[in-house]
Amino acid sequence: MNPLTFPHCNYRAYRAQFCCLLLLSLVLPCWSGLAESVAEMKKKGAVYDEKFQPTEALKFYLPAEKLSPSDAKLLLSIARQYRHLMADASTRAEKISLGCTGLYYAQRATALAPNEAEAHLSIAISHAKMVSLWDNKQKMESSRQVKISVDKAIELDPSLDQAWHILGCWHQRLATISVVKKSLAKLIYGGVPKASNDESVRCLKKAIELNPSRLIHFIELGCTYAQMGQKVEARQFIEKGLAMPDVGKDDPETKKRGREILKGL
Repeated sequence: MNPLTFPHCNYRAYRAQFCCLLLLSLVLPCWSGLAESVAEMKKKGAVYDEKFQPTEALKFYLPAEKLSPSDAKLLLSIARQYRHLMADASTRAEKISLGCTGLYYAQRATALAPNEAEAHLSIAISHAKMVSLWDNKQKMESSRQVKISVDKAIELDPSLDQAWHILGCWHQRLATISVVKKSLAKLIYGGVPKASNDESVRCLKKAIELNPSRLIHFIELGCTYAQMGQKVEARQFIEKGLAMPDVGKDDPETKKRGREILKGL
C-alpha cells in the first residue's frame, strides 16, 4: 500500500514535525553542513538510537536522509525513532501522527529494498503499534497489514525473532475476536482470519528459541497461556520475563502488561 494513500494517517502533521526537527538539526553545533558525511551523521545518530533517545537521534538521521534519500537502512532507523516517539506521546492524535510517520519511512525503505526482511518487519511493527488506536474496522485493516508484512519478513528471513514475536501476538489478539469483529474480518480479510492460541504459542516459542534474551517473548507467551486458561504455564513464563532486565524500548510496558495479567490469574 502506498503510504501516502493510507487512509488514517495525517501526513500534514508529519510534515510539520519533520520541518521542526530539520530546523533543529541545522542549528546544532555539531552540524557542519555538507562537510559532514552521511556516514558520520548516521554514526552519531546511532549513539542516541542505542540509548532510546529518538529526538536526539533524528537530529542526525533526518539531515543524513536529505543527503541520502535512497538509503533503506537509514530510512528504517528513522522509522524506528518515530515508533519510539509514538510510545512516549501522551495523546491519541500524537500517537497516530507519529505512528503514520514511522510507517511512511518503513514503506519507503520497503519500496527501495523489497527483498529486505527488516523493511517488511518495520511495516508490520508500525501497523501493530497503531492497531489499538483505531475503531473496529480500522483495527481489522491494520491487523491485515500486520499479517501480510510479517509473513513476508519471515519468508525472507525466518531467523528474525521479532517477526515470530509479532506473528505470535497477531494470533493471540485475533484468537478471541468478538462476533462484531468477525463480521468485519470477513469483509476485510475475505473471511475470518485463521488465528489461534496454539499458533501463538508456537510462534512465541520460536521467538524464544531464536533469542532467549528478550523478556517480551516470555511475557507474551505467558499472556497467551493465560488466555488459554493454562494458569501454571502463564505464571511460569510471565514471572520469568519479569525477572529479566529491560533491554528494549517496549520492555517496561510489556512488564506492566505481564503484572496485570498475573493479578487476574
